[in-house]
Amino acid sequence: MLKIGKSHYEAIRRHGEETYPHECCGVLLGQMENDARIVSSTARAGNTRTDSAHNRYNIDPKDLIRIQREGRERNEDIIGFYHSHPDHPAQWSQTDLAEAHWFGCSYVITSVEKGKAVLTNSFELAGSDESDKKLLDEPVEVT
Repeated sequence: MLKIGKSHYEAIRRHGEETYPHECCGVLLGQMENDARIVSSTARAGNTRTDSAHNRYNIDPKDLIRIQREGRERNEDIIGFYHSHPDHPAQWSQTDLAEAHWFGCSYVITSVEKGKAVLTNSFELAGSDESDKKLLDEPVEVT
């Protein structure tokens, strides 16, 4: 389960609207508590994809290292990632699965239709390695 405060939830959705018609991307930081990932902050990242930014994203590894370091200074871990799907459903694609590598993390997707955030879903990356990984529907509790 992913537990996220309303302000963080809305910030993710706004980010998708602001970058439309391109995909936005970012990082979820917080802590694991029992079986739930608790979001305590989010960090925007630039989409470095220049060839297909309307339907692909890539977080610059330097951004990811910086975000992880800043999170650790606040006693936060990376617990997930988010991105938007402009004019496409809030459902993971085969590319999303192929490019997901952080097992046990949440992957949040917001569909943005004609510039307006419509639906936000979350998926947990499960499995033990690349050969058996899968994205599973994950309940989201907005608090």
